[in-house]
Amino acid sequence: MKKMTLRLLPPSLLKPLLLKSPSHLSPLPQLIPINATWFLPNDPQKRTGRTAHNLLRIPHSRFFDIDEVKDHTINLPHMFPSPKTFVDSMRRLKIRREDHLVFYDSFEQGILAAPRAAWTARLMGHEKVSVLNNFKVYVQEGYEVVKGEEDILDYEGRELSSEQEYPEDITAEVDRIVSYDEILTLAKENLSLLSTGKLSHDIQILDARPSGRFTGKDPEPRAGLSSGHLPGSTSVPFVSLLGNNGEFLEPGKLREILESAGVKDDGKTKITSCGTGVTASVIDLALEEAGFGEAVGKRRVYDGSWTEWAQKADKELILKA
Repeated sequence: MKKMTLRLLPPSLLKPLLLKSPSHLSPLPQLIPINATWFLPNDPQKRTGRTAHNLLRIPHSRFFDIDEVKDHTINLPHMFPSPKTFVDSMRRLKIRREDHLVFYDSFEQGILAAPRAAWTARLMGHEKVSVLNNFKVYVQEGYEVVKGEEDILDYEGRELSSEQEYPEDITAEVDRIVSYDEILTLAKENLSLLSTGKLSHDIQILDARPSGRFTGKDPEPRAGLSSGHLPGSTSVPFVSLLGNNGEFLEPGKLREILESAGVKDDGKTKITSCGTGVTASVIDLALEEAGFGEAVGKRRVYDGSWTEWAQKADKELILKA
């Protein structure tokens, strides 16, 4: 029987797995920590994920940049990459298809972009993918870290033969991605139904942004974008799913919070959205942990999210309050 990979990995389990894993230079399949830190464009300290990675990381980590591993043909932030772009990034990071990838965020953030990076790898068909829950707890519990730029590219010494390199012939599970046209049809349907108190019979839209941006009271972090929300969408701020250290809450608590926000185990497909598709993946993973939408196709992400919607949609499809 095939052993399932834990999607959410506590630091206490990461440590023994790292000890059992072959050396970071071994060509054998190994466990690889991957730092996927990303900061909002309005970050007051002007921090970047790469800088955070250089400052503090798990030994032998790679840095996965969601602003680089993306679709560069679309003028939107970190849209889902082509298989070739993803494969090229895996090869640069000296990663094999058989490696177990454990994505994590910076100490300051807790959980933010790691679920998005993990979601991307999973949709690319990488079987062994986890999210560390989380790096802040990992550091607080006294596990080994590396500071500064010393040995930051030590993994580049890993020698892989052509047979061991990441394969080119991969296929992305693109049906888990929702396009603008698809969400537009759904939003128009919901707008026409709002006065009746009923919404789409088949789909529920969950918005991970802070409530102030959802209601239109607070501005978006990107200049020139109107705040507000999609017709018929439900506010589920991603921070409500996290504990004091920015870690995912346990499954029972996640389910309780999701249900109180209006998420129902009603068979509807759950489409998650946010500002740019990053924290939408936080809700997606929380739904999985809480047991919602386990069937194939029952959990999807609107990739362009609010940044695309606010630029393209008609004003009557941007609701306030």
